[in-house]
Parts: sequence; C-alpha cells; structure tokens
Amino acid sequence: MEPSALRKAGSEQEGFEGLPRRVTDLGMVSNLRRSNSSLFKSWRLQCPFGNNDKQESLSSWIPENIKKKECVYFVESSKLSDAGKVVCQCGYTHEQHLEEATKPHTFQGTQWDPKKHVQEMPTDAFGDIVFTGLSQKVKKYVRVSQDTPSSVIYHLMTQHWGLEVPNLLISVTGGAKNFNMKPRLKSIFRRGLVKVAQTTGAWIITGGSHAGVMKQVGEAVRDFSLSSSYKEGELITIGVATWGTVHRREGLIHPTGSFPAEYILDEDGQGNLTCLDSNHSHFILVDDGTHGQYGVEIPLRTRLEKFISEQTKERGGVAIKIPIVCVVLEGGPGTLHTIYNATTNGTPCVVVEGSGRVADVIAQVANLPVSDITISLIQQKLSVFFQEMFETFTESRIVEWTKKIQDIVRRRQLLTVFREGKDGQQDVDVAILQALLKASRSQDHFGHENWDHQLKLAVAWNRVDIARSEIFTDEWQWKPSDLHPTMTAALISNKPEFVKLFLENGVQLKEFVTWDTLLYLYENLDPSCLFHSKLQKMHHVAQVLRELLGDFTQPLYPRPPHNGRPRLLLPVPHVKLNVQGVSLWSLYKRSSGHVTFTMDPIRDLLIWAIVQNRRELAGIIWAQSQDCIAAALACSKILKELSKEEEDTDSSEEMLALAEEYEHRAIGELCRARAAGDGSAVHLFYDPDECGLMKKAALYFSDFWNKLDVGAILLFVAGLTCRLIPVTLYPGRVILSLDFILFCLRLMHIFTISKTLGPKIIIVKRMMKDVFFFLFLLAVWVVSFGVAKQAILIHNERRVDWLFRGAVYHSYLTIFGQIPGYIDGVNFNPEHCSPNGTDPYKPKCPESDATQQRPAFPEWLTVLLLCLYLLFTNILLLNLLIAMFNYTFQQVQEHTDQIWKFQRHDLIEEYHGRPAAPPPFILLSHLQLFIKRVVLKTPAKRHKQLKNKLEKNEEAALLSWEIYLKENYLQNRQFQQKQRPEQKIEDISNKVDAMVDLLDLDPLKRMGSMEQRLASLEEQVAQTARALHWIVRTLRASGFSSEADVPTLASQKAVEEPDAEPGGRKKTEEPGDSYHVNARHLLYPNCPVTRFPVPNEKVPWEVSACPSPTRRSGRSTPLHPRNPMGRTGLRGRGSLSCFGPNHTLYPMVTRWRRNEDGAICRKSIKKMLEVLVVKLPLSEHWALPGGSREPGETLPRKLKRILRQEHWPSFENLLKCGMEVYKGYMDDPRNTDNAWIETVAVSVHFQDQNDVELNRLNSNLHACDSGASIRWQVVDRRIPLHANHKTLLQKAAAEFGAHY
Repeated sequence: MEPSALRKAGSEQEGFEGLPRRVTDLGMVSNLRRSNSSLFKSWRLQCPFGNNDKQESLSSWIPENIKKKECVYFVESSKLSDAGKVVCQCGYTHEQHLEEATKPHTFQGTQWDPKKHVQEMPTDAFGDIVFTGLSQKVKKYVRVSQDTPSSVIYHLMTQHWGLEVPNLLISVTGGAKNFNMKPRLKSIFRRGLVKVAQTTGAWIITGGSHAGVMKQVGEAVRDFSLSSSYKEGELITIGVATWGTVHRREGLIHPTGSFPAEYILDEDGQGNLTCLDSNHSHFILVDDGTHGQYGVEIPLRTRLEKFISEQTKERGGVAIKIPIVCVVLEGGPGTLHTIYNATTNGTPCVVVEGSGRVADVIAQVANLPVSDITISLIQQKLSVFFQEMFETFTESRIVEWTKKIQDIVRRRQLLTVFREGKDGQQDVDVAILQALLKASRSQDHFGHENWDHQLKLAVAWNRVDIARSEIFTDEWQWKPSDLHPTMTAALISNKPEFVKLFLENGVQLKEFVTWDTLLYLYENLDPSCLFHSKLQKMHHVAQVLRELLGDFTQPLYPRPPHNGRPRLLLPVPHVKLNVQGVSLWSLYKRSSGHVTFTMDPIRDLLIWAIVQNRRELAGIIWAQSQDCIAAALACSKILKELSKEEEDTDSSEEMLALAEEYEHRAIGELCRARAAGDGSAVHLFYDPDECGLMKKAALYFSDFWNKLDVGAILLFVAGLTCRLIPVTLYPGRVILSLDFILFCLRLMHIFTISKTLGPKIIIVKRMMKDVFFFLFLLAVWVVSFGVAKQAILIHNERRVDWLFRGAVYHSYLTIFGQIPGYIDGVNFNPEHCSPNGTDPYKPKCPESDATQQRPAFPEWLTVLLLCLYLLFTNILLLNLLIAMFNYTFQQVQEHTDQIWKFQRHDLIEEYHGRPAAPPPFILLSHLQLFIKRVVLKTPAKRHKQLKNKLEKNEEAALLSWEIYLKENYLQNRQFQQKQRPEQKIEDISNKVDAMVDLLDLDPLKRMGSMEQRLASLEEQVAQTARALHWIVRTLRASGFSSEADVPTLASQKAVEEPDAEPGGRKKTEEPGDSYHVNARHLLYPNCPVTRFPVPNEKVPWEVSACPSPTRRSGRSTPLHPRNPMGRTGLRGRGSLSCFGPNHTLYPMVTRWRRNEDGAICRKSIKKMLEVLVVKLPLSEHWALPGGSREPGETLPRKLKRILRQEHWPSFENLLKCGMEVYKGYMDDPRNTDNAWIETVAVSVHFQDQNDVELNRLNSNLHACDSGASIRWQVVDRRIPLHANHKTLLQKAAAEFGAHY
C-alpha cells in the first residue's frame, strides 16, 4: 500500500501526535538528515568509503526480511490525542494512517481488531543512529514487527551488525521509571555489571529507554567508556523497546535506511512517551501498529533471549550453550511476572537488595521457608515497599503475588540475592557468575558432566577467580584427562591464567600434547598473526620454522610427500605413535643415512605459542621445559626473524622485547652454570661438520679473530714474497711491518682467558664501533672548517698534497692543540712559507701585503671560525665520544662475568680443535695431518672432551642440571620482582583487603561452623536411634518379647529425614512445604490455560478461599470428586482421561552396577544401582517405563512400546513378584481440582547379573524397534529424570540400602 498524500509536514509542529507514520518526501527526509550539524559532518569524515557496500547490502536485506506493522483500518476512538485530535483505536491520527485506511468506503463497522486491521510491510526505519549533542559514537537500530522470528533478528545482529556471539547473556529488568539507589550500592552495581560483561564477553539486554533500570545500565556503560579500560573492548548493550512509545522517532524513518539518523534526547518534551538511552550500542524497536502502548516488546524480547540462550558457541573444541541470567533492580508487577517466568523456564535470577519495591520484597523473604511466606506477610511487605500504590492492591492481587513469590522462592537454586556487604558478597559480577554456577549445579547431570559444564562456563567467561573458588574445590576430584578439552580451549583463546590453573591441578603437558592435539592447535592459529600468513604461502610448519631458525637447524616435523597436496597443517606421521608410559621423547634420532621424527610435547607447544607472540602463555610453557636454554635461544631467534617481516610496528616491538627477554633467560641460566662448555644448544642445531663447504666457510669467517688470522697470513705471504725479490725488498719490509701489527693484535685473543682482561677486549671492540660512528660527525666539522680556512688563507694552491694538509690534516691536528701560528697574523714569518708555492717542503704563504710584510686576510674571521671549531669539536664532540665510551663500558662491565665465561668457553673449544704447535712449527703439524689423512687414509678422531652428541645418561644429567638452573633463575626473578616498591605496595594492599574480608566473614564462618556441628549432631542422633531400633528388633526376634520396662522409642521414620512423598504430603522441594506443588503451577502443560494462583494457605478445602479460587477447564459440577490434596487453581479434568483418580503404574527395573571384573560398584560404602529408563521420540526427558494403562490391561502403554509382545506375560509375572514401593497420590502438573493421578510404584530388582530373566529382558529390549531410546542409567540424585520419578527411585534405593 502507498502512503497517504494527505500527510503534511506542517503537522510536525503539533507534537508527535501529528507526525506522519511514513514519510514519502525523500527530499524532506534528506534535508533532515543533511542538517548543518557538526556531528553529522564529523561522522561523515570518520566513515570509510568501504562502508558503502555494507550500507547497500543492509538496505536491500532488511526490507526483504524485516517488517513493520501498519494500521490499515481507521476506527475512531473515544479518546483524544494530547494535541486534542481525533485518533484511531491504534492511537494514531488520520494523517498518520495510510490513505486507504481513511477512505470512507473502507469503514465497515466500528470494531477494530489488531489481527485483521494491522498488516505487515517492509520496515522503513533502520541503519545508524547518533545522539545529537551527547556522543559522536555511531549506534545501530532497526524497527521490527512484533512477530519477527528471533532467528532473523539474531542473524541481523551477528552477520550484518557484526556482533560476536556472546559467552553470556545478561537480561537486566526492573523499574521502568526513575528510582533512587544508595550511592554506594549504585556504584557497586555499575562496577560489577560492567566487569562481568567485559570479562565474559556478554551481551546486556535492557528496555533501551532513558529511564529506570535502563538508565542505570546506560550510565554504567558511560562510566566504563570514560575509563582507561575502555580500549580493551566495547560493551554490547542492546535495548529492546516499543516503537510506539519512542519520543521523536520520526527522525529515524527513511525507506532506504539512515546512515546516520540524528536523534535528539528530549526528556522535557517526551510527555507519556520515552526517549532512547544514548549509552546503548544497539536498538531493536518492536512495532505492533499502535501508539503509546507499553509492554509490546516483552514477548519478542522473551523469545529472542530464549533463542539466543539455545545457541551454541564453540571455541577451541569446547561447545557450550550460551547461558542467560536475569538481573533485577527495583520493579513493579511486570518485574515480578518476569522473574516468575524466568525461574519457571530455569533461568537464574540475581535480585539486588536495597534497590526497592519488588526486588526488596523478594530479598526479604528469600531465606524463609515457603510455609512461612503467607499472604499476611506479603501484604505487610507490600505496605512497606509499595507505600504509594499499596491501596490499589486488591485481595486477589495480593494472593497472586503470594503464589508467585512462593514459587520463586521454592526454586532457591535459581534465586540469588545480592546483599551489599552481607553473606560475604562484595561484587555484583561474582554474584552473577555464582548464580549461573549454582543453577548449573541444580541441573540433572551426573557429577562429571555437571562440573565439566561449570568449568566450560568459567573458561568461556575468562574468570579464573570463579574457577578457583567455585569449581576447583574439595567437592570434586578432577582427573587430568578430564581437563584436556578445556585446556585446549584455554590455549586457543589465549587464557594463560587458566592454563596455569590446569597445570596446578595435574595436567601434564607431555600427556596432553599429542599429534592430534598439535594438529588441532595449528588449525586454530590466530588468523591475524604473521605465522598464519606464512603458513598459507609455504603450506607446512616445518618449512616455516626452518626459514625462521636457519639452515643449521634440523627439520622438527616430517614434510609431506612431494606428490601429496599442499597442507596448511602439521601432517600426521606415517607411523602412528602410540607410546604409553613414555612422557618425553628425544627431539630426533639419527640412524644410518636418515632421520626419524618424534615429538617433544613441551617444545612443540612452546613453538606454537611463540609464533603467535603470546608472552604469558609462552612463559608458562617454557617454565615446564627441560631443555630450557636451547628453548629460550630458539624462541629468541624465531621472534627476531618474525619481527623483521611484521608490518605492524607495535607487534614488531613486542616481538623484539620478548626476544630480548628470552635472550636474558638463556644468559641468566648460562651464567649460573659452573661447568664450562654447556652444550645444551646442540639439541636444537646440526653438527657443522655435516654441513657443506660454503656453510663451513661462512661459519668460520663469522668470527672476528678468524678474519684477523686470514688477513695476517695473507699479508705475511705477500711480504715474504716481496722480500725474496730484490726489486721489492723495501715494500716487503713495509708489508711485514704492518703484518707484525696484526700478529700483535691477534695475540690479544689469549687475554680472553683472563677474567680481568678478557672483558676489556670486548670493551675495546665496542668502543671501536663507537669511534667509527663518531668519525662521521667529526668529519663534517673537520672538512667544513678546513676548507673554509684554506680558502680564506691560501690563494690558488695547486699542490694536491698541500691542499689535503691544509684542508684536512691541519684541521684535524688543531683538535689536539697544534694551532697554525699564522692563522691570527701574530706569528707570521715569511721565511717559513713559500710565496709562490714552489718549495715542495714549505706551505704556500697566506694572503699578505708585500710592502708591509703583513697578512692581508681578515684575521677576526679566521679567529672566530677557530673558536667555534674548537668549541664544537673539543667540548661537544669529544665529550659526546667520552659519554659513548662510558655507556659502552658500563654495559659490558655489568656483564663481565657472563662475557668472560663465553670467551673462556670459545677459547678452550678453539685450542682443543687446533694443532698445539705455534707458527712456523705448525707446518709440521699440517704435514703430519696431510700424510695421515691423504696418504695413510686414517679416519679422523673427534676430541672426547667436548661433544656435540651426548649419550642418554649424559643428556639426562645435563637436562637435570638445566632444570635446576632454570628453577633458580625463576626464583631469583620472582624475588627481584617482589622487591620492587610497586609490587610491595600492591602486596600490602592485597593483604589489607584480605584482612578486611576475613574480619567481615568471621561471624558468618562461626555461624556456618555452628550449623555444621548441629547437623553432625543430628545425624549422630539419627544413627543412634536407628541402632536402638535394630537392637530392639533383634532382641524381640530372639525371644525377649516382654513388654515390661520397655522404653518408648519414637518411630524410626520420625527420627530419620522423611523421604519425599510423590503425593506432596511430605517434603517435596522445600522444607516446611507440605502441599502439592507441581499441581499448582500457573501454566497448565501443553495448553494456554492459566491456573488461578493458589498460595499454600489456600490449598486446603477447609480454608475459605478468596473470590474465584479456581478456573474452569472442561465441564465440572459440584458432584464431581475433589482433589484429596486440596485446591489446584483449575477445575475440570484438564488433560486427564477421567474425573477422580487416574491410575498409573511405574515399574522400576533395577540391577547392581558392576565394573569390568563383575564386582559391584560402590560409592560412599553403599552399593550403586542401575535403573531401566526410556525416552520417547517426542519427549525431552528420560522417564521410568510406566504410565497410564488401558482399561483391563496390566502393563502401561509406554512399557509395551519398548518390549516385544511375546515378553509381556513374563514381565507381568516379574511385576507380581516385585516389591510395591509406593501407592497413592502423585503430584503431577496435569492434576486439577476434580482429576488427579494415583500411582503404584513396583520395584523389580535383579540381584545376579547372570539372571535368566534379566538376560531375556535385555534381549527383548535390544530387539524392539519402536523409535524409543532405552538405556540403563546409574541411580543418583542428579539422574536426569522427572522429579516425581526421582522421588520413587529414592524410595527404591532406600529399600535396598543403595547409594542415591
């Protein structure tokens, strides 16, 4: 439908009531969007041109998939708008309707039905939004129909808006109007909410308006954005609001999307409407075609939150469903309904006490038994916390509130009350995460599944503090293998604190890292790291590592076959490695002519962390290594090579800093070693003797002294040759003189054996480099002054040698005090110079007056130049050189001991590898070596003092020594770090905080200790009573049956904890709750019928009920029977087959759980049972194979579906021989006032695993094919069954004395 042409822009002046629903004048909208706002201009400057493609994609996708609601039938309402205009029953005026909706012929009656008269059409409000005058940050928004599927909205948020899938969903609900909170509580709430969202990567969902709890959340996000931690990531805050209640929403309308739309937050003129909150990042505006109707968004928000919570997020091989938690501040009736629905659906709720109204009412009664939560108590609390509106509460409404609060409190595992400074609670974030873990523990999972799920949540949230305090406790003993999946996830997601925690709790890297694990880790490399891009080019880890470590390194992993396709991943070796009992394999094994590859788990994991530049993770893994010196050197080499290719400057600097750190680690360990020649690095590098000639030559010339040797020998040969030729005798003498200098310098190498002189040689070498760079600066000043002086003093000097002397040589000597006498004209003597420059032994005379015999050049200028020259060279440059020398000296002097050890090692290794005879007698050694190798062909024998390949025992001893040095090094570093003033201050602060916490918790601990002691005392009394009963029974069975003087003993059941009865008369879910509970759930199963709320005190028929105590479901009369357990809130028979009792049968087929040896498994001394359970195709829960029976039949219908028909008679015989465990009323959600379920539970137990009937039953179970799932389930209190079935199982386990 086309919009009406009657809409006028002039109506905008009359407030929102006169605004057009759909603007077609694109020029007008364009003018609105292209206002002269500096905000819009700044946004346009910030937007990259690449956003145009995204905007075009969004502009085409959203109208096709997302709709809005539009009223197409105008029916005049009796109410007028705020501007006094006639409006439709939808709340909009004539001008705001479509043209067809206001035509006379369309009026067909006066009944307005939103299902018929509101239609969907493509949405016209979406895109970016900026808040004028508040923030230049661009937000996202979209107008959606209330019937939009949640999957479409989720796709929009994750795919088009680019939101990352959350690890947690926080739904904040509460008061929609502004309310006051204590400043301290407000600060704690804001800080905790932001912290939990930031650390876990959560989405926060609110109502999105600038009022009430939504405003509190927005201000928390605003404070976070102004803090220093904002750079760590933006908080995702999603506001789900009603489109029809948004003030100034006309600026958001544009058929092709607004990029951006400017929104003005006008609280003064909003009236009954509401403004959007500027601190939310995304807005979903829900439209039902009406104006001014609040609460339209609630159903869509509920569906959306449920859909998101059902999604699975996988990271690092660990997949978890996105958990959801509801946080409650203040609130009214709608908030209470939200909490009730949340707890009914299993969503944990955190109620902030002290925020007011509903939150405080629930907080006040949360710790009370359900039986104590009465109508009068709730009425009293409402009078306190709802003073202004208490008079509006009717009796029926108070009853409804009481029933809902009772049901909320009954599910204590889903309710957490945050009390400021009480119950040991300090932060809201901890309370939120503890609530999620508490709810997880209450789910029907077995021990390992439950704890594993909690650990996955903690890893996903990156909250190691929660894992330490709530998960790694004495309640559960973790096996190292159980931690391997979460260890993988922690490695991939770079969570070093969790890696450290897992290592502390028994994970061994040598057992954790397998070929499959390593493959998976390289599959999940960080795509942004440089190593990942290099892998895409080279396709193999071994090739990249060989390039980074150099050609001298041995390939760490086997390469793929040449005929195989290129692989990005590390290939699995051809021979499957299945070595048990061996935790660490050597890096490589040499055999004749080939190398076999095995893996070193710690080395491989360290390389994986280093190539991604993960400092903390690599440090933790390096601390676990044995070959730590070689590992540190390899890490430094890899990082340095990667830094050369890294384009990001920050990443490159981080790599270089980390490389330097690992160099210091390697040197730190070597410096602690007392034995010379630590050869640990040979585990990583090849033996140079096995390299080619060119590589050997390159390795030889890499040493400075070897270069000096070659130069001295070549000069000696040249000088000796010249001496043998008479013509070149003198040049030969000069060459040998120079060669003598080189040999003398070469003699300095022997001084490296000295601990005092050795480092000084290094200082001289370093200073020579400093001088080399200094000469560049000096040359500039020398040449500039020399040339200027020569040009001023001497005219037309033609002799090149004297030109060089005057321009360079004399200027250089001037630095050392040899100032030319004639430069100032005072000591000018014509006899010391040649006037025409013809005397080769005298310089040419400067410009002079021939008559007066005085210089004619400007003396003042030459003197000025000389002063400036001496100032800069003698004072500035020479002092700069001294400073450079001093810095070099200090650097070397600090590491004198390290340098001496390295020099001593190199010198000893050199003299072990060279002949002992000095020149020229070394020729005899070379002659002997030539005869031995070439003539006699004697093989070379390596010196045994230094080895490049160690035996196993020698290698083990060396590695043990390195580990010892590493531990000392780490302890020394830790000690030095603790001695830093900043660390001391932090430690003192932590100790003070811990002391304050202990003082606050001390009374609570004493109270908890008292409760534990009382509980232990009660248990001992119960055991004593049971023992007395057994003694009495035994004595009576032995003939002591006289009743005289027999003490009166209470019944055993009265002493013991009473079992929960299915009928609900005994304790079911809450101590003191003695009425049926499931039969009073407000929502009747599998239908839209809602029960009337019946609190506990209104359940008995004898108690007078308030008006309308029940609602009808089907026909019922006063003659129909009444539920023996009391009111349920619903009359009729509901979904049951008949009025009165509906009989069911539940057979509990059990056997002893046995291990592989056939022995019965035990837990806490008690034997463990297994029970036969079934899951039908359309059911979500496991259940006992029982239920209702057909008239005249013995077996339940559900049991017949899983048994072959020929086995029915034999099973009937088993039931006849079985033990009746329970018979009576069953607290079932289907029960009504006039129809209920009564059940008989029969236990069929097989003592022997070889029982013929048991084997026959198993064969019939396996043979049937009815589509049902059948299994033997361990009997445990967390068995995933219906609550009523668990109660029956508990009674059966008690009869056999088995574990439950």
